[in-house]
Amino acid sequence: EPGSTFKVLVMAAAINEDLVEPDTKCDNCYEPVSLGGFNIRTWNNKYQKDITMTETIIHSDNTGMVFVGEKLGIDKFYYYMENFGVGSITNIDLQDESSADMRSKKEWREIDLATASFGQGILVTPIQMIRAVATIANGGKLVEPHIARTIEGDNNNFEIKPKVIREVIKPDTAKIITEMMIKAVDEGEAKFAKPKGFKIAGKTGTAQIPIAGHYDPNKTIASFVGFAPADNPKFIMLVRFDQPSSSIFGAETAAPTFFTIAKQLFTYYKIAPTE
Repeated sequence: EPGSTFKVLVMAAAINEDLVEPDTKCDNCYEPVSLGGFNIRTWNNKYQKDITMTETIIHSDNTGMVFVGEKLGIDKFYYYMENFGVGSITNIDLQDESSADMRSKKEWREIDLATASFGQGILVTPIQMIRAVATIANGGKLVEPHIARTIEGDNNNFEIKPKVIREVIKPDTAKIITEMMIKAVDEGEAKFAKPKGFKIAGKTGTAQIPIAGHYDPNKTIASFVGFAPADNPKFIMLVRFDQPSSSIFGAETAAPTFFTIAKQLFTYYKIAPTE
């Protein structure tokens, strides 16, 4: 389960459908959301009245995402997640790629939509998640990932060119969600670790681990997905820790690791700070 990194995909879908805008306010996020006999809470049990969609991404607010999921509805949610490649193999050129199928749409209930809106109860592989978020970096286009750029032979070289599969969201939508992700890096819980001077679009994730029909109360998968430089992306990266011991939160484990590697990539690609 991807956890909160998944929120940027759901938010992108809702923005693309003109159902919400960055400054749209959630009218029921001042307390836990009761749905189907469950109480959906925020990760820190703090609630903000009239939280905006941008603030929902910055502070990774689950109740705000339930609001977004309700706006989308099951049909549109399912349509966009399929278009983002959730539940389908990426065709990356490695052997034995596997994927968990998305459950049949007719099996989805209101509570399933609510939890999936913040990345719980839905399954992705790391390369699927990278391909989906790269759609935002690529101006809304889903691109087939590959391991090699060129295959060199004795007499000639074979170049593997990028293959655009489809446009999932409009370029304007991609710009809007990128700006939201930039603010999540600059103002969110992981801002302490961000390299100074660089514009990075990213999102933290902290996913509970399902065990025997329930979620383990102590173990998580902590992650951070992002791309940079945000206005002209050169790389995208997903950092994922399975059951980290120093902290259960992606903001305190995966995000600092992402930023440490990113500093080296900025040097490798000769990218200078712009801010």
